[in-house]
Amino acid sequence: MSKKIKQWMAGLLVASVLIVPQSASALLLKQGMSGTEVKKVQTELKNLGYFNYPTATGYYGSITTDAVKAYQKAKGLTVDGIVGNNTYSALFGNTSTALKTASTDAPLKGALDWFKKVQYIFPRGKNAKVTDIKTGKSFMIKRTFGTNHADVETLTKEDTKIMKEIWGGFSWERRAVVVEVDGNLIAGSMTAMPHAGVDSKPAVQVVDGRSGGYGRGQNLDAVKNNGIDGHVDIHFLNSRTHGTNTMQKIHQDKVKEAAAYIAKQ
Repeated sequence: MSKKIKQWMAGLLVASVLIVPQSASALLLKQGMSGTEVKKVQTELKNLGYFNYPTATGYYGSITTDAVKAYQKAKGLTVDGIVGNNTYSALFGNTSTALKTASTDAPLKGALDWFKKVQYIFPRGKNAKVTDIKTGKSFMIKRTFGTNHADVETLTKEDTKIMKEIWGGFSWERRAVVVEVDGNLIAGSMTAMPHAGVDSKPAVQVVDGRSGGYGRGQNLDAVKNNGIDGHVDIHFLNSRTHGTNTMQKIHQDKVKEAAAYIAKQ
C-alpha cells in the first residue's frame, strides 16, 4: 500500500471519529471540534461555574474537556469529557439555569426573545404547530437543529404538502407565523426552503450533495420520509443567522407582524 493511500485512509478515519451521530436532537461534541454549538456549551458551563476561561471561544480544547468532565462528575454522568446526548440534555434540559429562568406557570404569548426564552421553550426534539397568519393553514414541525435560530423539519409528507401550499412551493420567502408549543403562542418568521440535508442519508453523518447547494458536510436532516431534504428556518425575536451571526430586519419585521396577530386573538 502506497504512502498516499495510507494518508488518505487515515484522513477518513479522523473524519469519522470527529463527527459521530447519536440522535436527531443533539450533535456529539468533543475535543478538536469548533463552532456555535461548542460556544453554547462553554457559555452554559461558564454560567454554572465549570468553564474558567475568560470567554467562550467556540473551540473545544483541553480546558473545555476538563470543564465537561467536572460537570459530568458532579452530575453523576459518564466522565469522558464528551458532550453526547446525556450531557447535552443535562446542560440544556430541566437542570439548565436558563430554562428555569424562562419557565412560567401561565402560557406565554407574543414576541419572545430567542436566546432568553424560546430556545428553552422549544428545545431540540420538540414538536410544534405552525400557523401561517395570512392563510390560517397549520402544519406540524420538529425542531432538530439550530443555535442562533430554530432549524425545523416537517413531520410528515402531508405537513410538507400544506407548507408548500402556503408558500407556493419551496421558497425563501419570509412569512409571519405563530408557533404553538405546549400552549405557548410564539411569534415567528419562517422560510420554506429545505437546505443542508439529504433525506435518504443518516442524520448528522458527513455526506455529499446536501440540498440548497450546501455541498459536503454534516447531514442536517433528522426527520425521514417527510418529503424534504434538510431543514427549514424559523426566526424569533432577536434571533440571528448561523453563517454571519446577523439579525435580519425582514425576519424581525415578520415577528412583529405575527405578534400583532397574536395580540388580537
